[in-house]
Amino acid sequence: MPLTKDEIRSLLGDIENERVERTLSTDNTKKMSEAICSFANDIRNTKKPGYFLIGADDNGVLDGQTFTDEQLRSYAGLRNSGTILPPPAMMVYKETFPEGEVAVIEVQPSEDTPVRYKGVIWIRIGARKAEANTEEERILTEKGQIHSSSFDGRPCREASIENIDVELFKNEYLPKAVSPATLAKDTRTPIQQMASLRLFDTRFNCPTYAGILLLGHDPQYFIPGAYIQYVKFAGPTRATKVLKENRFKGNLISMLKELEYFIKYSIESKRPEFVSVLREEPRINYPWEAIRELAMNAVMHRAYNGNNSPIKFYEYSDRIEIDNPGNL
Repeated sequence: MPLTKDEIRSLLGDIENERVERTLSTDNTKKMSEAICSFANDIRNTKKPGYFLIGADDNGVLDGQTFTDEQLRSYAGLRNSGTILPPPAMMVYKETFPEGEVAVIEVQPSEDTPVRYKGVIWIRIGARKAEANTEEERILTEKGQIHSSSFDGRPCREASIENIDVELFKNEYLPKAVSPATLAKDTRTPIQQMASLRLFDTRFNCPTYAGILLLGHDPQYFIPGAYIQYVKFAGPTRATKVLKENRFKGNLISMLKELEYFIKYSIESKRPEFVSVLREEPRINYPWEAIRELAMNAVMHRAYNGNNSPIKFYEYSDRIEIDNPGNL
């Protein structure tokens, strides 16, 4: 439920603390995003929402600002901008006072911690916002593991670190998932780094299913259906002759690279088409960017638990069908 006017007045009159931050700036998205991240992480485990109040100075005095619907939508859009991951639960609304309006970004504490903004974990320490240190990151990681209920966040107890390609993690995944500045100060072991990214469960000393899928030497040993089956048929149905068949296996990082190359050079085909006596134009059967997007979406949105069916990537004489296990 949104705050009442009296409750907002109370927050404006109180000192800044671990649940309240105020600003006069209406367009400092970096400051807003860092605050959202810190409230979502809820390092003290208060289990209470945090509030970022826009339009008030450090003393809680309003300065007569007004907010348009477009501005409120832009604040709400920070949640889905792709820079705050995993996306937290939040609401955005405004309230009008005689001295001006105040926009409120209300952020619920996340159960899927640590939450990062551009690869950096932000937390609140009283009225101060700061980057999480190693111990604070460990606390957030363990808190997130306790609440993890999704399949990919669960521990794969029959696996161990030996089943993970650690070099692939260090050279390919880690530099993309964590900011360079944070990595430069990071002295933790690969296992601790994986745990902070929900790829390893320190409670059971084993990778999570996400770790196996992304970085495993042989993910199909633990998740038999984690592959893509490509078949090219000569006609418009599966009853026709099979012209080509391929199976894309391995961890997602390697498999998706192979799939992208295959789509670009084996699915897409160009042929010249007559335009005039002196001119021909190339025509393609399918734009590879579109097929690539559909194939990547099939991988991202498939269900792995309780389903050993692969993703089916079938090419017929008149169409392509891509089918992934799981509901919408």
